[in-house]
Amino acid sequence: MTASIRLSSGTGRWVLLATVLGSGMAMLDATVVNVALPRIGDEFGASMAGLQWTVNAYTLTLAGLILLGGSLGDRYGRKSVFLIGVVWFAVASALCGAAQDVSMLIAARALQGVGGALLTPGSLAIIQASFRPDERARAVGAWSGLGGVAGAIGPFLGGWLVEAAGWRWVFLLNVPLAAVVIAVTARHVPETRDTQAHGRFDVRGAVLAALCLAGVTYALTMAPEHDTGRILVWGSAVAGIAAAVGFVLVERRRSRPDADPSAMLPVDVFASRQFTAINIVTFVMYGAMSVVFFLLVLTLQVVSGFNPIAAGTAMLPVTVLMLLFSARSGALAQRIGPRLPITAGVLLAAAGMLLMTRIGVHTSYLRDVLPAALVFGLGLTLAVAPLTATVLATADERHAGVASGVNNAVARAAGLLSVAAIPPLAGLTGAAYTDPADFGHGFRLAIVTSAILMVAAAALTFLTVRDDALRTAPPACEPECRTFSAVAAPPLEPGHARAPGGAEPD
Repeated sequence: MTASIRLSSGTGRWVLLATVLGSGMAMLDATVVNVALPRIGDEFGASMAGLQWTVNAYTLTLAGLILLGGSLGDRYGRKSVFLIGVVWFAVASALCGAAQDVSMLIAARALQGVGGALLTPGSLAIIQASFRPDERARAVGAWSGLGGVAGAIGPFLGGWLVEAAGWRWVFLLNVPLAAVVIAVTARHVPETRDTQAHGRFDVRGAVLAALCLAGVTYALTMAPEHDTGRILVWGSAVAGIAAAVGFVLVERRRSRPDADPSAMLPVDVFASRQFTAINIVTFVMYGAMSVVFFLLVLTLQVVSGFNPIAAGTAMLPVTVLMLLFSARSGALAQRIGPRLPITAGVLLAAAGMLLMTRIGVHTSYLRDVLPAALVFGLGLTLAVAPLTATVLATADERHAGVASGVNNAVARAAGLLSVAAIPPLAGLTGAAYTDPADFGHGFRLAIVTSAILMVAAAALTFLTVRDDALRTAPPACEPECRTFSAVAAPPLEPGHARAPGGAEPD
C-alpha cells in the first residue's frame, strides 16, 4: 500500500501507540532485568555466571537475529512479523515469570531475544512505510521521544515491581502489554512489505553469527568458574572462533557480484575506512558502557544496601540527559564534525565511570551516585548521536540499511562479550554477589577497566575519525529523528532496519 497516514489522524496515533509499546517491551527487558538480578540469585542460588547468562542469553539471540528479523518483515509483511514477534515475546516472558530454576530462566530469556529480533526492526519499519513522506520525521521523533519516556519510567517501574510484587512480575507485566499491542496492531496498523525484496534469506550467516557469539561468550563466562570442565570451555571457544571464520567465508561468497544478493553482511560495506573505524569505536565504547549498566544496579543493592527502586532509578539522569539533548549534540557534530564531540563525550563518560569507584558500603546517592551519573550521562549525550550519524554518513548510500543494522549488532555484540569477560576478570565469579566486600572490590576493578576501554575508544576516535565525515554528507535523518536515548545499542535507522535479500530460506 502507499504510505498515506497522517500523524495527526486517529489511525496515525494508533500506529504510533502500537510501535512504541511493542519496541518498548523489548527495550525495557534489555535494561530493567538488571534490577531483579539480586532477587533472582537469592531465590535460585545462582552463581555470578548464572546472573550473567540471565542478561546475555537475551542479548545473544537478539544480536544474532535482528538483521534477519528485519528482512523477514520486509518480505512477508512488517505487520505480520511484528505481531509474531510480540506474541513470541509475550510467551517467552510468561516462561521467564514461571521459571523454576536459573537454567529455565536463561532458556526463556534466549527465546525472548528471538521475539525481540522479530519486533524491534519492525516497529520503525512500520512507521517508515505507513506515514506520509512529509510526516515521517515527526512520526519517528514522536516514536523516539515516547520511547525515551518509557526508558526513563522503566527502571523505576522495574524496581517497584521487584520490591512490591516480586521479580517475576518484571517479566509477567509484558503479557498484558503484549495483549494491548496485538489488539491495536491487528485493528489499526496497515500491512506493508517490500515488493522488490528478492533472493534467499541468509539463514546460514545468521546461525553462524549466533553460534560464534554463543561459543565465545560461554568460554569467557565459564573459564573462571573452578567447577567448569576445561575441555568444555576450550571446545566452546574453538567452536565460536570456527563459526566466526565460517561466517566471514559465507558472507564473502554471498557478496560476490555474481552471487544471489542475500548476504546479511555485504563485505564491501567495510570498503569505507571511516565506516570500519567508527564501528571499532562503537565496539569498544558500548562494551565498556554495558559493564556499567550490568554491575551498577547490582552493586547499589549488594554493597550499598539500596532497595530495588532506588537502585533502578539511580541512572535516570543518563536517560533524561540523552532524551533532552541528543538532537543538539547531533546538530553540533553536523556543524563542526564528529571527531571532537565523540572524543570529548567518551572521555567525559570515562570520568563519570571513575567517579563511580567512590560507590561503596556507606554510599550517599546525592554525594556519590548522582555526580557520577550526571558526568557519565553528559558524556554519552555528547557522543552517541554523532557516532550513530557518522556510521550512516560514512557508508555507501546503497548500504544505508545494512550500515545501521551492522552498527546496532556491533554494539549489542560488544555488550554481550564485555559482560561475559570483564566481571570474571575482576574476580566477580561464583557467589561473589553475596559478599558485599568482595563484590565492591570487584566492581571497582571492573569499572576502572571499563574506563580504560573508554579512553581507548576516545583515542581511536581522535586518530581515525575525520572531521569531514558528517559535513560532507547530508544528514541521514532530520533533527526530529535524533531525539533518542540509546544506551543498549544505537537505534536502527528508520526504513533501513533490515538485511538485504528476502525470498526463500536456504
